[in-house]
Amino acid sequence: MTDFTFACTGVRADPYAAGPTLVFRLRITATGADPGEAARVHALSLRCQIRIEPARRVYGTGEAAALHDLFGERARWGTTLQPLQFAQVSVMVPSFTGETETDVVVPCTYDMDIASGRYLSALEDGEAPLLMLFSGTAFTGAGGFRVEPVPWDREAPFRMPAEVWREMVEQHFPGCGWLRLPRDTMADLLAYRSRHALASWEATVRALLDGAAAAQPSAGDPAWAGAVLPRSVERTAP
Repeated sequence: MTDFTFACTGVRADPYAAGPTLVFRLRITATGADPGEAARVHALSLRCQIRIEPARRVYGTGEAAALHDLFGERARWGTTLQPLQFAQVSVMVPSFTGETETDVVVPCTYDMDIASGRYLSALEDGEAPLLMLFSGTAFTGAGGFRVEPVPWDREAPFRMPAEVWREMVEQHFPGCGWLRLPRDTMADLLAYRSRHALASWEATVRALLDGAAAAQPSAGDPAWAGAVLPRSVERTAP
C-alpha cells in the first residue's frame, strides 16, 4: 500500500473568483513499501473536508462578545467550544512521483446564518485553527496501475491567518455585510421602507434598530442570551 501524507503550506484569497474564494496550497507525499521509496501515482481523486477547531486558540474580550451567540458565556466554553464544519471539496491531482503540490479551491460564504462565517468574522486578529481531513482514491503503480483508497485517518492541521479571511470578504463586500432573508420578510421590510419614505436599506434597518432600542428595557439580558447554534462536529461520509 502507498503511504500518503498531507501538509497545508499556505492560503490566499483569490482576487479573480466570481465569489468569495480561498485557495489552500497542499503538499502531498507518496511513499512505497520501503522507507524513503518514492511511489508512482498516476492520478489521485481526493476529497477534503475542512473544519474549524475553536478550542485550539485563545480569544480576546471583543472576540468573546462576538462569539456569544455561537458558544454562550465563557464559563460554558468547556462544553460548547466544539468543531464547526467549514467546507467539503473534491480535488483531482494529476500524475506525480514521490511528492507534489496542488491548489485546493474552497468557495466561501459571508452568510451570517452559517456558523463558520459568524466565527471567522468575529476574529479580530491571530489565526483560525483548521483541520483538513482527507479521503479518496489513488491510482498507483510503477508498471501498470492499481487502485488504492486514501485512508480516512489522513489529516493536516493548519492555522489560517484571520487577515486572509478579511481580505477575501473585503474583495467582494467592500465595507459591507450581507444578510439572507425570506421573501415574506423582504416584502414586509420593503413595505416599511415605502411607508416611511426611507432613502436606502441602511436607513430602513437603522430606523428599525433605533425604534427597538427606544422600546428596550434598560436592564436585563436579551431573550436569546446564552443560545448556542447547532453545528456539525463529525466527519461526514463521501
